[in-house]
Amino acid sequence: MAKTLAEKMKTIGEDRRKKIEARAAFLIAEETTLRDLREALDLTQQQVASSLHISQDGVSRLERRTDFLISTLRNFVKAMGGQLHVVANFPNRPPVELSGFANMKIAHRKRREEDARE
Repeated sequence: MAKTLAEKMKTIGEDRRKKIEARAAFLIAEETTLRDLREALDLTQQQVASSLHISQDGVSRLERRTDFLISTLRNFVKAMGGQLHVVANFPNRPPVELSGFANMKIAHRKRREEDARE
């Protein structure tokens, strides 16, 4: 007779079970949508819309999108009280957190202003 997941988990040692649960939580978090995240933080679309200075319908459309500019995603996460970190994962190497997106935008703007003055 087949065992249920709960029955199988009872036969696994505590350390192994904790590792499995942590990995499961990580995999679930990887698949979390912006809507799931907003709801988990107990925020309404209207509250996020107010922070972003857009309509509630605009938040609804953003939550359904699958392709974002990094700045749009950063602003959405910031409106929910968080910070966005971009991490690149490569085989056989530790993860690398990418930074400087905001600095690149500022540097580009300064370059344009300098070019305009010349």
